[in-house]
Parts: sequence; structure tokens; C-alpha cells
Amino acid sequence: MNAPTVETAPSSSTGPSSPVTPTGKTACVVGAGFGGLALAIRLQSAGIATTVIEGRDKPGGRAYVWERATDAGTFTFDGGPTVITDPDCLRELWALSGHDMAEDIELVPVMPFYRLQWPDGTLFDYSNDEDNLFDEIAKINPADVAGYQRFLEYSAGVYEDGYVKLGHVPFLDFKSMLKAAPALAKKQAWRSVYSMVSHFIEDEKLREAFSFHTLLVGGNPMKTSAIYALIHKLEKDGGVWWAKGGTNRLIAAMVTHFERLGGTVRLDDPVERIHTLGTRATEVETRSGFKQRFDAVASNADIMHSYKDLLGQSKRGADYAKSLSRKSFSPSLFVVHFGLEGAWPGIPHHMILFGPRYKGLLDDIYGGGVLPADFSIYLHHPSVTDPAMAPEGMSTFYALVPVAHMGKLAVDWEEMGKQLEKRVLDELGRRLIPDIHDRIVTKFHYTPKDFATDLNAHVGSAFSLEPVLTQSAWFRGHNRDDVIDNFYLVGAGTHPGAGIPGVVGSAKATAGLMVEDLVG
Repeated sequence: MNAPTVETAPSSSTGPSSPVTPTGKTACVVGAGFGGLALAIRLQSAGIATTVIEGRDKPGGRAYVWERATDAGTFTFDGGPTVITDPDCLRELWALSGHDMAEDIELVPVMPFYRLQWPDGTLFDYSNDEDNLFDEIAKINPADVAGYQRFLEYSAGVYEDGYVKLGHVPFLDFKSMLKAAPALAKKQAWRSVYSMVSHFIEDEKLREAFSFHTLLVGGNPMKTSAIYALIHKLEKDGGVWWAKGGTNRLIAAMVTHFERLGGTVRLDDPVERIHTLGTRATEVETRSGFKQRFDAVASNADIMHSYKDLLGQSKRGADYAKSLSRKSFSPSLFVVHFGLEGAWPGIPHHMILFGPRYKGLLDDIYGGGVLPADFSIYLHHPSVTDPAMAPEGMSTFYALVPVAHMGKLAVDWEEMGKQLEKRVLDELGRRLIPDIHDRIVTKFHYTPKDFATDLNAHVGSAFSLEPVLTQSAWFRGHNRDDVIDNFYLVGAGTHPGAGIPGVVGSAKATAGLMVEDLVG
């Protein structure tokens, strides 16, 4: 059966390249998200004939894309993730074979990184322009300029220990965790990001401004390990970027490069079972009836889905799924995508609209599992950077609200989605665009139920396992399974976690194991 084709970004490979030497080994990667494609590129670059199998009609996983045709033209809506940091971790995927990522995709810098807005109208532009950033901090609390500089020094330290040294290293046994423990303890990893920020910064608004980032990887700032303060150093050094044409064009570029190296992509054909014999994964079977034996199998699918469903007929799959069910999973998201009449140059690419509460709202989402009356909004406005995302004279947006996952919040999202969509748009109208309802050309929303249905995400979680200290490194799913010795994990459910740098880092860790196991 021929593999379905995939639309890719145009390729113009003209520079020198390193030939890929076949090893005679084969591998399958289940799922074409960022982590799965990054792993596939690394394996193919190492001469391992790799097949990526994706259940949806387009690659990307959470980085999906929708196009909505209207009388005015076509709007492009990215599913996400829409904040691209550490572009070098992506460029490395092309450099492995002597290519340049710029052959296939253009990254555009975003400035400011984010504009933060509080209900009282206070604005704060966050970037890596130190002079401007110090001015922004001083407008709110001059004393916190020095405190922020000390926080940045701390962030640089945890970046070195937590990302540079450990971010691409697989934690396969508890001894590896013990070796890392002294460095983590020295950085007070048991404290939360919010606690550590508060140690350096006095003003509550600024504490929120420098702790909200963990929400972008599914973590509660009040509980997520202070190690995640490394995000500030990551952004300061590498910047924040946008892939021209949308995040999914970056996915398409990864597919183009993978196929250029000789890799195979199958779309619209979900894997239904990974067959095992003893302690070996032997064969992958899809819904269409496709079956193939591979020397190794890696899953970029949801971790619970991987074990409960794909490996569910094996003892290992059933046992580990039971263990995973006792862990805490990150919240889900409610996203409203909408196209508007008019251009909005005063609204930057990324905005955070804080609600009237911070800790209390986080408690509701992560703890109580209620749908509160108030919310904070991440507003994404790509057409201000990339006008082609919307028809001429129009704008593309999405508004994202964190919500409890379905294991905690049992509501009818068919009905609640309509209500919450209106509430979110009403709030944007009150704070940014007064006549928003009159300007809407097209809109749709995406709920926790969609995460569960489209992505097989356990309880509709948007980021897999919650990134708390007791579910980090060795305590996450292992990059190589403990029992099935040729089954591997890549993506948000394994080390180091969610976010583009996280899942691409997991691919580096997992690829190192697979290449060593397969070809020595």
C-alpha cells in the first residue's frame, strides 16, 4: 500500500550536503508532531530507514492548521505552538546532513516578545532589549530593576544546569537522577517558579510577568519547579520567533527535509496497535490494515494512549497505563479562533491579558477543577507580523484560555463551548476591540474534548504530564522503555517535557539511544 502524500514547503537544496549512509536498520515513529519529526530526521540522518505514521490528515500534532475560506478571502489559523524559542535546536536538524533550515522555512523575529495587560490598564512589554525592559520594569516598580537582574543571573544558572547539561540527556534509571540531584538542589529546584521570582522581585504584577511562562508548557507557576525559570535565559539569548506562513509551515519544512533524506511519511492512517513478542516491539499495525515490522518503534503519541491503547494488549502496556493513571496531568485549553475586519497594528503578535486573580485562578484550574467566572487570556495575532495569514485588510487571531482537564472538569463542551466563546470575545471587546462582534468574519473554537478526540490526549490534557518536580526527569516516561527494549518515547510525556525546545530536546535524547542501540 502506497504511503499517502503530504504537502510540504518548497525545497531549494542547493548547498553542500553530507550523504546519508544506509545502515540496513529500520525504525517507525508514531505521530508527526514536532518531537516525532525531529526524531525521524535524526534517525534518517544517521542512516536508519525511518517511517513516520500520522493519524490525522496533516502532520504537526498540536501544530495543526486550519484554513477558512470566506467571501473576503482565506484565513489561516494555526493550532500552535505559536511561540518559537531556541531556533538553534531546530537548525541543528538540518545541519546534521549539511543543510540549512533557511532552505525550507523563514523565521521572523517577534518584538516585543509579549505585551502584558492587567485589568487596571497597566501595560508591560517584555523583550530581551535590556534598556527597554529595565524601563518597563521601572515604570511599575523601580526597585525591581536590580531584583530582576539578580533573577536573570539565577535563570542563567538553571539554564546551564537544567537545559544545556541535562535537557538532552535521557534519565533511564534512578542513579542518573541522583547524579543530577546536587545541581538541582543547589538551584533550589524544590521551590516553585513563582516562589523564586518572588525572592527577587517585590511587585505583584512583575511577579506575574516573570512567572507566567510555565503556563506555556502546562505548568502551574505556583507548583512548577524553579528549574523552569530557565525559560527566561532561553528567550533572552535566542529570542522569540515566528515561522513565516505559520507554525505548520515549519512542520511542513521538517517533512520536506525528512523526505529529502529518504524518509517516509504516512498520513491519515492512525496506528491502532504496536505488536510485541516477549520484550520486543515487532510490528506496527494501522487502521487501514497496513502492517510492517521494524527494528525499533518510537511513539510521539500521547503517553497514556501509547501504553493503554497501542501497547494495551501487552502486560507492559497495561501495567504502565495503570501507573500513569495515578499521575497528575496538565490542564487543557479552550481556544477561540477568529478572523476580523480591519488591521490592528496596535495589538502585538503575543499578548497576555491577566484576569483579576492570579493564584486563585490557578487554584481553580489546577486544583479545584472548576470553570471560574474570570480568566486570563493569551491572545495570538499573527497577521500583525505575517499579513498573509489573513485576507488583505483583515486580521487573524486566536484567544486561548487555560481550563481544567476533563478528569477534573466534567462539563458538556458542546454547550459550554458556545458560552465560553462568547465570554472570551466579550472580554476582548471590553479590553481591546470594542466592536469585535460586528467585525468577526469567521470563527470557531477548540475545546478539551477536541484535544481528547483529535490527539488522543488523556483527559484532554494539552501538555501531557504536569511538569512538577516529582514528575520531571526520571519521574517522567523514560526515553527508552524499561521493559520493551526497542520501544522509545519522544515528546511532551518524556524528558524534558512540553514546548518546542522540550520536545525537540527529547528527540535528541531518544535518537542518541536509538542510534546506539541499532547501529552501535
